[in-house]
Amino acid sequence: MLRALAVDDERPSLEELLYLLSTDPRIGSVEGAGDATEALRRINRALESGPHGPEAIDVVFLDINMPGLDGLDLARLLTGFAKPPLVVFVTAHEDFAVQAFDLKAVDYVLKPVRKERLAEAVRRAAERLDAAPRIPVHEPDPDHIPVELGGVTRFVAVDDITHVEAQGDYARLHTDKGSHLVRIPLSTLEDRWRSRGFVRIHRRHLVALRHVGELRLDAGTVSVLVGGEELQVSRRHTRELRDLLMRRP
Repeated sequence: MLRALAVDDERPSLEELLYLLSTDPRIGSVEGAGDATEALRRINRALESGPHGPEAIDVVFLDINMPGLDGLDLARLLTGFAKPPLVVFVTAHEDFAVQAFDLKAVDYVLKPVRKERLAEAVRRAAERLDAAPRIPVHEPDPDHIPVELGGVTRFVAVDDITHVEAQGDYARLHTDKGSHLVRIPLSTLEDRWRSRGFVRIHRRHLVALRHVGELRLDAGTVSVLVGGEELQVSRRHTRELRDLLMRRP
């Protein structure tokens, strides 16, 4: 049984797609996302939970024309994942098919979606999944995060990360020894590492409380010294940060 995620920014289209998928006997579960950024968060959580976890996703039914991060952008990001879900594009536009199949899409379904045509896409996804080699899949290591450095994958200890900086749909991890860019949004890392003492201080920054050396107040502006850098704290996050630092062991 396939576990599916449907992604479309137009609510009526999303609801119709969810309904059609829910009636297919090969679909075991299906959830919806209203944009590609939300979908990326769901996929990251799914990968964290492992192939048999409660949030696992086998196939994404993905619209293309969406504001911000569009469907093709999301599919490109997924090609960098070690074990991404399959992708079926569901779109009103015919002229992106070549790009879609270059990105290894399983199928390209045009709107308005016909039940029989969608069923064919589900069949292809199920066959592709059944044909995939059965290799052991290791659960992700919660204490380390993989980063690419000169074509080599290295594993950075989460405890060594002083702060994280948002860079579009990427995040830059800062340590005392340097920085690393990863294909994960800051909001995803915020959810993932909240229990490990990371806290949002600004729309662009997360900091590890253990690495905060000073809290500074200058003419109404609050900042923290972390990893040798001074980072501004936004007003909305100041009180929470102060409270957390006061309770820090």
